[in-house]
Amino acid sequence: MKLSTSGLGQQGQHEGGGGEKKCLNSELWHACAGPLVSLPTAGTRVVYFPQGHSEQVSATTNREIDGHIPNYPSLPPQLVCQLHNVTMHADVETDEVYAQMTLQPLTPEEQKDTFLPMELGIPSKQPSNYFCKTLTASDTSTHGGFSVPRRAAEKVFPPLDFSQQPPAQELIARDLHDVEWKFRHIFRGKNLTPLL
Repeated sequence: MKLSTSGLGQQGQHEGGGGEKKCLNSELWHACAGPLVSLPTAGTRVVYFPQGHSEQVSATTNREIDGHIPNYPSLPPQLVCQLHNVTMHADVETDEVYAQMTLQPLTPEEQKDTFLPMELGIPSKQPSNYFCKTLTASDTSTHGGFSVPRRAAEKVFPPLDFSQQPPAQELIARDLHDVEWKFRHIFRGKNLTPLL
């Protein structure tokens, strides 16, 4: 989730009403994808593996591999392509992130042309301040919220106003699908444990 105290966080890329596309927050997408993921930039050349793509599609759509993967005997095992567009997405049901790429195969003559890549790809744009926590049963109970590690709270959240009693603030987070979540950040107990 992208946190904001004003509720004006960046929007997520998904199909909105009327087929309108919104841009996913790149930092949030990369945080979900992990630090080892980088995306090639538009204009670069990439190698496309049709057989591997067919196998991946078959596996992710829960189809049996035998007999359902198309076989194109005249198609080479790999194609050198020009990358025209990259869009970041997140599955609505699983929140799994993926990228959709528009490719154009290059002719053998185009492949011989000198190509100087501007950059090797977009490195992972992991947000500099975030934390992950696996929620426990007590975190998800209706008894008031879940605790946040103190270091994470101090690093990620805006500072609390201690002139208020108790010190508290409202945080608004947007998830990958641009759903807004409101939290109340407070300190609880003698140890002043950060709590959402």
